[in-house]
Amino acid sequence: MKRKIGFLAGLDFVSQSPQKVIDTLLAEGYQAVSWPLCWFDPRVKTENELENLVHAVESSGIQVSEWVVQLDYVICDEALWSDRVRHTIEAIHALSQTGIEAPINLFTGPAPWDNNAPLLHRGISEGKAWYLVNKAFSLLLDAAQRENVTLAVEPVFGHLVHDYYSLMELLHHHESKYLKVNFDPSHGVLYQNDTGWVIRQLGDKIVHVHLKDAVGRPGGLPGETFQFPLLGEGEVPWQDMMKALDDIDYRGYLTVEFESFKYYAQVLKGDPALAARQAMNDLKRIGLDT
Repeated sequence: MKRKIGFLAGLDFVSQSPQKVIDTLLAEGYQAVSWPLCWFDPRVKTENELENLVHAVESSGIQVSEWVVQLDYVICDEALWSDRVRHTIEAIHALSQTGIEAPINLFTGPAPWDNNAPLLHRGISEGKAWYLVNKAFSLLLDAAQRENVTLAVEPVFGHLVHDYYSLMELLHHHESKYLKVNFDPSHGVLYQNDTGWVIRQLGDKIVHVHLKDAVGRPGGLPGETFQFPLLGEGEVPWQDMMKALDDIDYRGYLTVEFESFKYYAQVLKGDPALAARQAMNDLKRIGLDT
Protein backbone atom coordinates (compact mmCIF):
# COMPACT_ATOMS: atom_id res chain seq x y z
CA MET A 1 0.00 0.00 0.00
CA LYS A 2 1.39 3.39 -1.01
CA ARG A 3 1.96 5.56 2.05
CA LYS A 4 0.30 8.99 2.19
CA ILE A 5 3.04 11.38 3.29
CA GLY A 6 2.65 14.91 4.61
CA PHE A 7 4.92 17.60 6.04
CA LEU A 8 4.27 19.84 9.05
CA ALA A 9 4.48 23.44 7.85
CA GLY A 10 6.49 24.84 10.72
CA LEU A 11 10.13 25.99 10.53
CA ASP A 12 10.56 29.03 8.28
CA PHE A 13 7.56 27.98 6.21
CA VAL A 14 5.58 30.17 8.62
CA SER A 15 6.96 33.31 6.93
CA GLN A 16 5.76 32.22 3.49
CA SER A 17 2.36 32.30 1.82
CA PRO A 18 0.15 29.19 2.00
CA GLN A 19 0.41 28.79 -1.77
CA LYS A 20 4.22 28.86 -1.71
CA VAL A 21 4.29 26.25 1.06
CA ILE A 22 1.90 24.02 -0.86
CA ASP A 23 3.81 24.40 -4.14
CA THR A 24 7.07 23.48 -2.40
CA LEU A 25 5.64 20.39 -0.73
CA LEU A 26 3.96 19.16 -3.91
CA ALA A 27 7.22 19.62 -5.83
CA GLU A 28 9.03 17.48 -3.25
CA GLY A 29 6.49 14.67 -3.57
CA TYR A 30 4.27 15.25 -0.53
CA GLN A 31 0.55 14.58 -0.72
CA ALA A 32 -0.48 16.47 2.41
CA VAL A 33 0.34 19.38 4.70
CA SER A 34 -0.09 19.75 8.45
CA TRP A 35 -0.92 23.31 9.51
CA PRO A 36 0.20 24.60 12.95
CA LEU A 37 -2.01 27.05 14.86
CA CYS A 38 -0.21 30.14 13.55
CA TRP A 39 -1.72 29.50 10.11
CA PHE A 40 -5.37 29.51 11.20
CA ASP A 41 -5.54 30.99 14.71
CA PRO A 42 -8.95 32.73 14.89
CA ARG A 43 -7.50 35.24 17.37
CA VAL A 44 -4.85 36.31 14.88
CA LYS A 45 -6.11 35.46 11.40
CA THR A 46 -9.05 37.18 9.77
CA GLU A 47 -11.87 35.23 8.15
CA ASN A 48 -10.46 36.28 4.79
CA GLU A 49 -7.02 34.87 5.65
CA LEU A 50 -8.54 31.55 6.68
CA GLU A 51 -10.61 31.50 3.49
CA ASN A 52 -7.43 32.10 1.47
CA LEU A 53 -5.74 29.18 3.24
CA VAL A 54 -8.68 26.90 2.49
CA HIS A 55 -8.80 28.09 -1.14
CA ALA A 56 -5.07 27.41 -1.59
CA VAL A 57 -5.57 23.88 -0.27
CA GLU A 58 -8.65 23.11 -2.32
CA SER A 59 -7.35 24.59 -5.58
CA SER A 60 -4.01 22.78 -5.37
CA GLY A 61 -5.29 19.29 -4.68
CA ILE A 62 -3.06 18.84 -1.63
CA GLN A 63 -4.72 17.33 1.43
CA VAL A 64 -4.67 18.54 5.04
CA SER A 65 -3.32 15.75 7.23
CA GLU A 66 -3.98 17.52 10.54
CA TRP A 67 -4.61 20.87 12.21
CA VAL A 68 -2.16 21.42 15.10
CA VAL A 69 -3.57 23.51 17.97
CA GLN A 70 -1.54 22.25 20.98
CA LEU A 71 -2.19 24.65 23.84
CA ASP A 72 -1.00 23.83 27.36
CA TYR A 73 -3.73 23.08 29.94
CA VAL A 74 -1.46 22.42 32.94
CA ILE A 75 -1.28 25.94 34.30
CA CYS A 76 -1.81 27.23 37.83
CA ASP A 77 -3.36 30.54 36.75
CA GLU A 78 -7.10 29.87 36.58
CA ALA A 79 -7.83 32.78 34.24
CA LEU A 80 -5.09 31.69 31.85
CA TRP A 81 -6.31 28.09 31.97
CA SER A 82 -9.84 29.23 31.10
CA ASP A 83 -8.53 31.40 28.28
CA ARG A 84 -6.57 28.52 26.76
CA VAL A 85 -9.62 26.29 26.84
CA ARG A 86 -11.71 29.03 25.20
CA HIS A 87 -8.95 29.60 22.64
CA THR A 88 -8.98 25.91 21.72
CA ILE A 89 -12.77 25.88 21.43
CA GLU A 90 -12.59 28.94 19.17
CA ALA A 91 -10.09 27.10 16.97
CA ILE A 92 -12.29 23.99 16.91
CA HIS A 93 -15.24 26.08 15.75
CA ALA A 94 -13.23 27.91 13.08
CA LEU A 95 -11.82 24.66 11.71
CA SER A 96 -15.24 23.01 11.62
CA GLN A 97 -16.41 25.80 9.32
CA THR A 98 -13.70 25.13 6.71
CA GLY A 99 -15.34 21.91 5.52
CA ILE A 100 -11.92 20.21 5.57
CA GLU A 101 -12.04 17.01 7.59
CA ALA A 102 -8.78 16.47 9.42
CA PRO A 103 -7.98 15.62 13.05
CA ILE A 104 -7.20 18.45 15.45
CA ASN A 105 -3.93 17.74 17.24
CA LEU A 106 -3.82 18.57 20.96
CA PHE A 107 -1.40 17.89 23.78
CA THR A 108 -1.79 18.23 27.54
CA GLY A 109 1.14 20.16 28.99
CA PRO A 110 3.02 21.21 30.98
CA ALA A 111 5.39 22.14 28.16
CA PRO A 112 8.96 21.86 29.53
CA TRP A 113 10.25 24.40 26.99
CA ASP A 114 7.94 27.07 28.45
CA ASN A 115 9.63 28.82 31.37
CA ASN A 116 6.21 29.91 32.66
CA ALA A 117 4.86 26.36 32.81
CA PRO A 118 4.99 24.59 36.19
CA LEU A 119 7.34 21.65 36.50
CA LEU A 120 5.43 18.43 36.93
CA HIS A 121 5.92 16.93 40.43
CA ARG A 122 7.69 20.12 41.55
CA GLY A 123 5.67 23.16 40.58
CA ILE A 124 2.43 21.18 40.38
CA SER A 125 1.35 17.78 41.67
CA GLU A 126 0.38 15.01 39.29
CA GLY A 127 -3.09 14.91 40.80
CA LYS A 128 -3.66 18.63 40.24
CA ALA A 129 -2.34 18.32 36.69
CA TRP A 130 -4.77 15.47 35.94
CA TYR A 131 -7.62 17.53 37.38
CA LEU A 132 -6.83 20.44 35.06
CA VAL A 133 -6.32 18.25 31.98
CA ASN A 134 -9.45 16.16 32.50
CA LYS A 135 -11.54 19.27 33.14
CA ALA A 136 -10.17 20.86 29.96
CA PHE A 137 -10.72 17.78 27.81
CA SER A 138 -14.28 17.40 29.06
CA LEU A 139 -15.04 20.89 27.76
CA LEU A 140 -13.08 20.36 24.54
CA LEU A 141 -14.84 17.07 23.80
CA ASP A 142 -18.20 18.76 24.30
CA ALA A 143 -17.12 21.26 21.64
CA ALA A 144 -15.83 18.49 19.38
CA GLN A 145 -19.18 16.73 19.59
CA ARG A 146 -21.08 19.93 18.79
CA GLU A 147 -18.87 20.61 15.77
CA ASN A 148 -18.49 16.94 14.80
CA VAL A 149 -14.70 17.02 14.64
CA THR A 150 -12.03 14.62 15.88
CA LEU A 151 -9.47 15.54 18.54
CA ALA A 152 -6.18 13.66 18.35
CA VAL A 153 -4.11 13.84 21.52
CA GLU A 154 -0.34 13.52 21.19
CA PRO A 155 1.84 12.27 24.05
CA VAL A 156 4.86 14.59 24.31
CA PHE A 157 8.07 14.36 26.34
CA GLY A 158 7.84 15.97 29.77
CA HIS A 159 4.06 16.40 29.58
CA LEU A 160 1.46 14.80 31.79
CA VAL A 161 0.52 12.59 28.84
CA HIS A 162 3.94 11.61 27.55
CA ASP A 163 3.85 7.88 26.71
CA TYR A 164 1.48 4.96 26.09
CA TYR A 165 0.56 4.42 29.74
CA SER A 166 -0.26 8.04 30.56
CA LEU A 167 -2.13 8.26 27.25
CA MET A 168 -4.31 5.31 28.24
CA GLU A 169 -5.24 7.06 31.50
CA LEU A 170 -6.64 9.97 29.49
CA LEU A 171 -8.45 7.73 26.98
CA HIS A 172 -9.99 5.59 29.72
CA HIS A 173 -11.16 8.63 31.65
CA HIS A 174 -13.07 10.11 28.72
CA GLU A 175 -13.96 7.16 26.45
CA SER A 176 -15.29 9.43 23.71
CA LYS A 177 -15.52 8.59 20.01
CA TYR A 178 -14.30 12.15 19.40
CA LEU A 179 -11.02 11.53 21.25
CA LYS A 180 -8.40 9.75 19.18
CA VAL A 181 -4.59 9.61 19.02
CA ASN A 182 -1.83 11.28 17.05
CA PHE A 183 0.92 8.67 17.22
CA ASP A 184 4.44 10.11 17.30
CA PRO A 185 7.00 7.33 17.83
CA SER A 186 9.78 9.68 18.88
CA HIS A 187 8.27 10.47 22.27
CA GLY A 188 7.47 6.85 23.00
CA VAL A 189 11.01 5.59 22.38
CA LEU A 190 12.35 8.18 24.82
CA TYR A 191 10.32 6.33 27.47
CA GLN A 192 11.28 2.92 26.05
CA ASN A 193 7.78 2.11 24.83
CA ASP A 194 7.60 -0.84 22.43
CA THR A 195 6.56 0.98 19.25
CA GLY A 196 4.96 -1.92 17.37
CA TRP A 197 3.17 -3.24 20.44
CA VAL A 198 1.79 0.20 21.30
CA ILE A 199 0.42 0.65 17.78
CA ARG A 200 -1.30 -2.72 17.93
CA GLN A 201 -2.79 -1.91 21.34
CA LEU A 202 -4.15 1.44 20.18
CA GLY A 203 -5.52 0.09 16.89
CA ASP A 204 -8.19 2.32 15.36
CA LYS A 205 -7.65 4.97 18.03
CA ILE A 206 -4.76 6.16 15.85
CA VAL A 207 -6.05 8.70 13.32
CA HIS A 208 -2.77 10.41 12.44
CA VAL A 209 0.93 9.56 12.60
CA HIS A 210 4.02 11.73 12.88
CA LEU A 211 7.34 10.70 11.35
CA LYS A 212 10.09 11.81 13.72
CA ASP A 213 13.07 9.99 15.19
CA ALA A 214 14.61 10.28 18.65
CA VAL A 215 17.66 9.16 20.57
CA GLY A 216 18.43 9.49 24.27
CA ARG A 217 16.28 9.59 27.36
CA PRO A 218 13.93 12.23 28.82
CA GLY A 219 15.09 14.53 31.56
CA GLY A 220 15.84 17.80 29.85
CA LEU A 221 15.22 19.58 26.59
CA PRO A 222 16.27 18.46 23.09
CA GLY A 223 20.03 18.71 22.85
CA GLU A 224 20.52 18.02 26.56
CA THR A 225 19.59 14.40 27.39
CA PHE A 226 18.06 13.54 24.00
CA GLN A 227 17.54 14.85 20.50
CA PHE A 228 15.29 14.46 17.49
CA PRO A 229 17.78 13.56 14.73
CA LEU A 230 17.22 12.95 11.04
CA LEU A 231 14.97 10.03 10.19
CA GLY A 232 16.90 6.77 10.58
CA GLU A 233 19.52 8.14 13.00
CA GLY A 234 17.56 7.47 16.17
CA GLU A 235 15.97 4.59 18.02
CA VAL A 236 12.58 4.36 16.30
CA PRO A 237 12.21 0.84 14.80
CA TRP A 238 10.82 2.03 11.49
CA GLN A 239 10.22 -1.31 9.81
CA ASP A 240 8.46 -2.74 12.86
CA MET A 241 6.41 0.44 13.10
CA MET A 242 5.27 0.21 9.48
CA LYS A 243 4.41 -3.47 9.84
CA ALA A 244 2.34 -2.66 12.93
CA LEU A 245 0.50 0.09 11.05
CA ASP A 246 -0.25 -2.41 8.30
CA ASP A 247 -1.44 -4.92 10.90
CA ILE A 248 -4.06 -2.45 12.19
CA ASP A 249 -4.93 -1.48 8.60
CA TYR A 250 -3.95 2.15 9.15
CA ARG A 251 -4.79 4.14 6.01
CA GLY A 252 -4.27 7.68 7.24
CA TYR A 253 -1.47 10.18 6.76
CA LEU A 254 2.10 10.01 7.99
CA THR A 255 3.40 13.54 8.50
CA VAL A 256 7.05 14.48 8.80
CA GLU A 257 7.73 16.70 11.80
CA PHE A 258 11.22 18.06 11.17
CA GLU A 259 12.88 18.98 14.47
CA SER A 260 16.57 18.43 13.72
CA PHE A 261 17.02 22.09 14.50
CA LYS A 262 20.83 22.20 14.68
CA TYR A 263 21.13 20.48 11.30
CA TYR A 264 18.43 22.78 9.94
CA ALA A 265 20.31 25.89 11.07
CA GLN A 266 23.90 24.87 10.39
CA VAL A 267 23.61 22.67 7.30
CA LEU A 268 20.33 23.64 5.63
CA LYS A 269 20.82 27.32 6.58
CA GLY A 270 17.20 27.70 7.66
CA ASP A 271 15.72 26.66 4.31
CA PRO A 272 12.46 24.75 4.94
CA ALA A 273 12.30 23.51 1.34
CA LEU A 274 15.64 21.77 1.87
CA ALA A 275 14.30 20.26 5.11
CA ALA A 276 11.31 18.87 3.23
CA ARG A 277 13.60 17.49 0.53
CA GLN A 278 15.99 15.97 3.07
CA ALA A 279 13.14 14.23 4.88
CA MET A 280 11.61 12.87 1.68
CA ASN A 281 14.98 11.52 0.55
CA ASP A 282 15.47 9.86 3.94
CA LEU A 283 11.99 8.34 3.77
CA LYS A 284 12.75 6.84 0.37
CA ARG A 285 16.12 5.46 1.43
CA ILE A 286 14.68 3.62 4.42
CA GLY A 287 11.59 2.53 2.52
CA LEU A 288 8.97 4.43 4.48
CA ASP A 289 7.26 5.94 1.44
CA THR A 290 5.99 2.62 0.02
